[in-house]
Amino acid sequence: MANVAQMASDALTDGDGILRLAPTWVPRSFLQPGRRLKLHPDDYYALGMDRGGIDERWFGSTTPAANEGAPPDEGLSYVVHGDRRFTLRDAIDALGAEIIGEEIWNKYGRWPVYSKFFDNMGPIPHHMHQNAEQAKLVGQEGKPESYYFPPQLNAIGNNFPYTFFGLEPGTTKQQVIDCLARWNEGDNGILDLSKAYRLKPGTGWLVPPCILHAPGSLVTYEPQWGSDVFAMYQSLVEGRPVPRSLLTKDFPEDKHDDLEYLVDALDWEANTNPNFKASHYLEPIPVADTESEGWVDRWIVYGRIDGEQLFTAKELTVQPGCKCVIRDGGAYGWITVQGEGRIGKLRLQTPAMIRFGEMTEDEVFVTAKAARDGVVVENTGSEPLVALRYFGPNAQPDAPDIGAWQQS
Repeated sequence: MANVAQMASDALTDGDGILRLAPTWVPRSFLQPGRRLKLHPDDYYALGMDRGGIDERWFGSTTPAANEGAPPDEGLSYVVHGDRRFTLRDAIDALGAEIIGEEIWNKYGRWPVYSKFFDNMGPIPHHMHQNAEQAKLVGQEGKPESYYFPPQLNAIGNNFPYTFFGLEPGTTKQQVIDCLARWNEGDNGILDLSKAYRLKPGTGWLVPPCILHAPGSLVTYEPQWGSDVFAMYQSLVEGRPVPRSLLTKDFPEDKHDDLEYLVDALDWEANTNPNFKASHYLEPIPVADTESEGWVDRWIVYGRIDGEQLFTAKELTVQPGCKCVIRDGGAYGWITVQGEGRIGKLRLQTPAMIRFGEMTEDEVFVTAKAARDGVVVENTGSEPLVALRYFGPNAQPDAPDIGAWQQS
């Protein structure tokens, strides 16, 4: 760890508080890649057919992927400085508050959030993520999450650009129990009890734990809590069986056949909310009126979960030949989705195609101090420079509340 501390300190010094990160690719064995993550066509199964296709790229992650057969560092972001590589998790373990700030370090002792792109040809099974209390029973943490659909990656919507959320008002618990009981009979029919919403590029959703959702086939930027717990409640998706083990894997073993317990794990009031969209839907909101200066910063993820701000995200657009100084309340992970330029001393360039294992110049992690002091972002290209960045708990006390886009 002493060696990592020195390497991380050197990288922070050279980058003025900004770390260069390598791409982090994650496969999912039960999904079909949507092929819009800019990976070379030959590389979507680079980890082997048995591991599944690569349909996710994780950003600023200190959270391992909970995949069967995965190496221990799958899902972890690597810092690259010269010819040295080390995980962001090890760097934060070594330097703590120097990277993520006193408040987050003192409260959590780690970077407790991460973000990803997920990209699938079709929909994901109807599932939920356990809350903190439920996840603790199996030694894990709960998982609230959020979605934003970047226009730059969504020129095509693939097979099903609609997401089912929750359950129709009036649905009974017995109806859902009956669905789980039919698991091995083919389609268990749980989507008959839900409602699908058409997904619109440039918008998003905030999704607390214990809410059923079957994400559609748009490429999704997903700031979330640093956990990979889930429970699938749908038995068949696009003709592909979903193993029942994916329903029960993050519940106590003695509850795996207790269908009433599995249904009671859902937040019933939230799932059957007749005003679901108004309670969870997000439209971008400009942070300030700066468009005349050649740049604009927008809130894309905001709102609170059980009264707490757990994560937020912004989308920055800088026009060709322009620069700006952005100041934020905490550390953040950054991914560039269009154009080229610089952030501080580091070059930014959006690749057209990436080979598996290849280094890129599109991703960085900005320390809390650098974020608060202000970071210079400059567009050196001929098209808009666009980047997404996400933040940890309580970093943005001035972020809007759910529904604020209607008044903006």
